[in-house]
Amino acid sequence: MMHVKLLRYTPEPDRTVAMSARLCYSPIGAAELENKMTDQEVASLVRRLGQMGHTSTFEHVSFTFAIEGVSRVLTHQLVRHRIASYSQQSQRYVKEHDFETILPPTLAARPECKKEFEELCGKIQDLYNKWTEAGVPAEDARYILPNAAETKIVVTMNARSLLHFFQLRCCSRAQWEIRALAWEMLRQVKEVAPILFEKAGPTCESDRVCHEGKMSCGRLEKLLAQDAAKAGEKA
Repeated sequence: MMHVKLLRYTPEPDRTVAMSARLCYSPIGAAELENKMTDQEVASLVRRLGQMGHTSTFEHVSFTFAIEGVSRVLTHQLVRHRIASYSQQSQRYVKEHDFETILPPTLAARPECKKEFEELCGKIQDLYNKWTEAGVPAEDARYILPNAAETKIVVTMNARSLLHFFQLRCCSRAQWEIRALAWEMLRQVKEVAPILFEKAGPTCESDRVCHEGKMSCGRLEKLLAQDAAKAGEKA
């Protein structure tokens, strides 16, 4: 089972971003600015920065997550997000004599597929154990381990990178496992930085734009229809 925990984050992230932005146009120092800004001023400024797309100051705050119970399929996608730091459990130094696997829901829902999946993983496990017991280094025996093998990873991203990550991976077109991870990460950062991530998520929700073209899920049209209906009610 996937487990995600927000381990560390920049204290008072919303205020840090607001203070950093205000400093650019102020003759006084950052520490003095931080004390002078009210919560309302912080919220107003952070919202305005997000709306204007002036998000460079969002890079001053970072969030570190411990992620477990995910597959190598997921982490291969995750590390494609460039502006981040990753520390992943090594299959070279951590022996996989009893590796866990992540079973996709579509396979779990099909008894025959599930059976074949489990049988194949069992054969891989037996062969891996046979080789390592015969003296094959774990770094070589791991070549037969499946993408489904469970792994653990620590991830650190700044707020700007996280917003981009959420735009791409909270989208219904994202692969199911990393989409579940993205939504859980978003839930947790919203608890500690509610203004920064107030409108985070897929672009259809945050900006009323879809970049999927012909592959769009159609959610944007539904949201635009809802917006039009609400506007009609107010009129």
